[in-house]
Parts: sequence; structure tokens; C-alpha cells
Amino acid sequence: MMKFMDENFLLTNETAKQLFAKAKDEPIIDYHNHLVPQEIYEDKCFDNLADVWLGGDHYKWRAMRANGVSEKLITGDGAPFDKFMAWADTVQHLIGNPLYHWTHMELQRYFGIDKPLNPTTAKEIWDTCNAKLQTPEYSVRNLLRMQKVSVLCTTDDPADSLEWHQKIRQDGFEIQVLPSYRPERALGIEKKDFADYISILSAAADVKITSIDTLLAALENRLDFFKENGCKVSDHSLEGTFFVSTNANEVEEIFKSKMAGEKLTDTEIGKFKGYVLTKLGNMYADRGMVMQLHIGAIRDNSERCFKALGANTGFDALNDFNYAPELAALLSAMDLTNQLPKTILYCLNPKDTEMLAAMAGTFCGNEEGIKGKVQLGAAWWFCDHKNGMERQIEAMSDGGLISTSIGMLTDSRSFLSFPRHELYRRILCNKIGSWVEGGEYPADLEYLGEMVKDICGRNAIKYFNI
Repeated sequence: MMKFMDENFLLTNETAKQLFAKAKDEPIIDYHNHLVPQEIYEDKCFDNLADVWLGGDHYKWRAMRANGVSEKLITGDGAPFDKFMAWADTVQHLIGNPLYHWTHMELQRYFGIDKPLNPTTAKEIWDTCNAKLQTPEYSVRNLLRMQKVSVLCTTDDPADSLEWHQKIRQDGFEIQVLPSYRPERALGIEKKDFADYISILSAAADVKITSIDTLLAALENRLDFFKENGCKVSDHSLEGTFFVSTNANEVEEIFKSKMAGEKLTDTEIGKFKGYVLTKLGNMYADRGMVMQLHIGAIRDNSERCFKALGANTGFDALNDFNYAPELAALLSAMDLTNQLPKTILYCLNPKDTEMLAAMAGTFCGNEEGIKGKVQLGAAWWFCDHKNGMERQIEAMSDGGLISTSIGMLTDSRSFLSFPRHELYRRILCNKIGSWVEGGEYPADLEYLGEMVKDICGRNAIKYFNI
């Protein structure tokens, strides 16, 4: 029997152990997360483990609800210790769930605690961790330093002032905290607050938005502002019809109809989104920026809970729709003028993994020597577990070159989430090691050691021009 999460955790062969020894200390490039830059600038210290672990973490909230925990102890006004105890009770039941691995890796890597969290050990762990969290050595900047984070990219609206990013840079913090450009609300023409957001964007860009052309001008204005402030990457969440072939005149009429308060059809929504996405993609390509497409969420499924708690509180799920033709058309529309940016494709429904890997290979051709120009992204959200990571690695390898992969991300709101990179590195090294020891690839540890270092960080540095 193997020991619980020891130094050889998930490393089941000798080659894997040797490869992980080469990769484990590579700096972390976390190119997609939801951390709050103000907290980084202010170098916040958390009062207790409940605040740093449970605040905003809808992964844990879902597990607690499944364990029958009252909402008072999840998102409500319950005492922090009571919330933590409810989480400790839930953890014991999480066999097979990635939350169990994440929780115990975080206890080990940040606090040096090897014992499992359960109701019996919870009080001791609570006291030990809180004593450390309340010291300057456990401020958020030092939490990032502990995990050798080199670069992290937050998620930011085009209308954001980027005040905190600017202050972080001016403060001389050695870790690069870069904004990501996420124009989700500008694309959300089906939303009730679309017109309100257009006014916000208009003011931020100092562009009077009265047409599709002025909307694009405002988005380009803000994109240049983001690029001036270090932005390397955009992010788009695609959740329904997102590409229908159209032209500028049709999109102009659709935009005007929405601004006049009229209801749009799914086809009209798809035309607007596809047109704007294509134009944005062209802008990214012209500026050497990366485009991320996260595809397949269905959000706020419990109307009762959404009304009570709002969005991003744990009531989203993976969608099930066939979007390969739309995605092919979108990528082709950008590629037609040779203005397809470097693009990362993420699926939420695992059934789409192999499709995206194959689709990415269709659009990799370029004369600039970019490796993996379009590629299957890391296992994301509901796929962010051992099985999902293995499937992503296998899909990239089956249909292309895993050596071009830009590795892992956290997609997290937690400053304790960075051991997820280690989890991925262990799974990657174990998969490669199993191929070597099964006689499927030579035991060229010199080359393979450099390859895993590339995947774990160096490829991302080149890909994002960091």
C-alpha cells in the first residue's frame, strides 16, 4: 500500500519520479485566474482559514450543499469556525473528488500539515493555520512567493481602470500581475443589462457608442489601454449560439434593435457574437495577443438559488450542445485574412475534448514558427481532476504534440490554489513515464526532462510573449 500523499503521490513508476524531480521547481505561469488585484497590492492577510478557503469558492460550496450543510454555513452569516467545521466534515466524505487532493496539498505545501482533515483533527488544524495566516509571512504576496509564482493573469472587464495593476507594478512587486481582457458583457447582447453596459464602456473609452463600428472602436480603445498595462491574453466564455455567418449591415440592424429594447432571436444573437468575436480576434492577432475560448457552461440553473444568492455561487453546470461547425466557422473567419490569433480552446463537457484537439490542429499552420498556435487548453472547471487532466494530455498527444502544450492554470479565486500546478505536473510526468516504461517511447530522460519543463512553464512564456 502506498502512503497517503507522500513525496511519490501519483508517481507510479521510476521514470515519472525522475521527470517530476526535474519539473517540480519550475516557476508557475498562471495565465487564467480570478484573483483580486487590489488584495495583492494591499498585501492582505486573512483572519482565518475559513476566509481564505471558503470565501468565494463555489467548488467547496457545491460539495457542502451535497453534504447537507445549511446555506448559513456556506454563503450565509455563520461564524467562520462553524463554517470551517462544516467543511472539515464534508472533506472526509470527498473520496475520489479533486477537492480532497487540493485541500491536503494546500495544507502540506503552505502549512506543513500532513495529517488528514476531518472533524477530529479540524480544531488543531484551525488553530495552527490561523496562527500562521495572521502573520506578515502569510500575506497574499508571500503565499504567491511560497509557490514560486512568476506570472499571474487576472480576469478584467474592458471598462476596468486597471488601477490596482498599475499600483502593483509601480510598487515593484517581483511577480508579474497582468490583466486579461474579458469583454463578456460587450458580447452579451442577449442580457437585460446590455444597454446599461454599453453606457459604462462608452464612458471608459471616451467613445460615443451609437453603432456597431463605434462599439468596436471603443473595444479597440480599451484593448490598447490593456496592452499598455501588460495584457497578453483575452478571455471569452461561449455558452450558446456564438457564430452565424453575417455582414456588417445585418449586425448594425441587430445592434440598433437591441438598443431600442427589442427582443432578439437566437440567430440574431449568434450573428452579433460571431461578428464581434471575429473582429476582436483580428485585433488580438494584430497585437500579438492570445485569445482564450472557454466553451460549454450552462449557468445559474437553480432559479430559486440564483434569486437568493446571485451568479457564481455554485449553480452552474456543463452544457451539452454540438458546436463544432460554429467553432470551425469562427476560426476560419479569423484565419481567412491571416488574422487568427494564437488561440486556446477549452471545453467544459469532456465529450468535446477530442473534437477540440482535432479542431486545433486544423488551424495551426503559420509562417512565424509558432508551436501549437491553436491548442487544446488545460482541463478546466468540471474537468479539473485527475481523469480530466489525463484525458486532456492523451487527447493532445493522440492528435498532435503534447510537447507544445502551455500547461496548467488555476481558474481560481483562492490564493491557496497554486498547488494545482503541482498536481498537474505529477499527472503529466506519470503519464509520460508510463509511456516510456511501457516501451512506447525511448528512455531519453535528457530530452523528456527538458520537454516537461517546457510544458510546465517555458512554453507559456514564449506563447504569451512574457
